[in-house]
Amino acid sequence: MDSVREQLQIFVRRFGLLNATCCEACCGEDVSLVQSHILFEIRRMGEPSMQQVAEELGIDVTTFSRQVKAMEGDGLVTRRPSERDRRVSLLGLTDEGRRVLVRIDRYMAEKIGQIFSVMTPFEREVTTRSLALFNEALAKVGEAASDGKNIACCN
Repeated sequence: MDSVREQLQIFVRRFGLLNATCCEACCGEDVSLVQSHILFEIRRMGEPSMQQVAEELGIDVTTFSRQVKAMEGDGLVTRRPSERDRRVSLLGLTDEGRRVLVRIDRYMAEKIGQIFSVMTPFEREVTTRSLALFNEALAKVGEAASDGKNIACCN
């Protein structure tokens, strides 16, 4: 198991997941790694509630709320009360938020393309399938966890 942990640690570093200013460094956008995940999830989920996105990302609501407030100030997201329950805030992307996300998407597609370019078609398929299997296993173990959160000890 130590080699699996070692491989995961190396992957996280090489993929740049520890870089606090990832988007600024990669595609010139002034958003943090967490903010790029928030933008991605808002797009993926449609018009989610703040609670839904916070839960999906495993971020406590107070921290998440601060992030959203900053992103609102930067003109990246909108927040509006739900028509069904005025206590619930729904999130949306602004045109600027969509533009930033498109730049991040392009950058990531280019980088993943570079990584896959040194692999055979079989290796690309195995890698993609293995990542899917690993994510499914993480989800199952996470659901079974008492706190329902991430698997890693250092969340």
